[in-house]
Amino acid sequence: MSKNETLLLIAAVGVAAVLLRRFFIVRREAERKTTERSTRREAERIAAEQETRREAERIAAEEEARREAERIAAEEEARREAERIAAEEVFRQEAEDAQRQVSAAVAPAVVAQAKPPELTVVMVADDSKVVRVKTGRLLTAHKYQVLMAEDGLDAARQIENALPDVLITDVDMPGLDGFQLVARLRGNPRTVDLPIIMVTSDNDVLRSEAAASGVNVVLGKPYPEEQLISHIQRLVTSRSGG
Repeated sequence: MSKNETLLLIAAVGVAAVLLRRFFIVRREAERKTTERSTRREAERIAAEQETRREAERIAAEEEARREAERIAAEEEARREAERIAAEEVFRQEAEDAQRQVSAAVAPAVVAQAKPPELTVVMVADDSKVVRVKTGRLLTAHKYQVLMAEDGLDAARQIENALPDVLITDVDMPGLDGFQLVARLRGNPRTVDLPIIMVTSDNDVLRSEAAASGVNVVLGKPYPEEQLISHIQRLVTSRSGG
């Protein structure tokens, strides 16, 4: 081999060595960068997972704290409600005791006082408008509250809705006469004690029948007006316990 060929070979080997060295350097740099990228991605992944875990733990902790706060608030509300109910019960019992004491103290006075006319309701049952008007005027003049019934059936219907203090009834009425009305009222526990004044003709048989049927007072026609008022006052006073 000539000297030039030897020099060329040496030069070629040198160039190849330089190129090979540069190749390895480039490859190592590429591998290093790839490793760094992988390491960075892994670190970012781990960091993201940790952040997600921390966020989930924070949310869970907040939810637990919220539930605990709601539980405590509910227990406090239940405690306050129980205290309120207990206080109301105590107050109610005290009020009932006080009312019983007051009632016991004033009972004799209340019993002894008759119901005033202004608070006394008198029903007049008569199929005669003239009689109803005349009797109503008399009662109103004495300050009684007056209810009018056109016959026995009308009286029975009204009494089912509102119980008067005294009933004044005629005997002869269409639909439901006075005796039938009295029988119906005396057969009802709600009206069995209702004071009844019956106005009849001056007939001993009718008077006896009225008394036997449960009528409190029997008045013959005609009757003194003051006698009717006196009977009403007596019946109301007797019923109130005076």
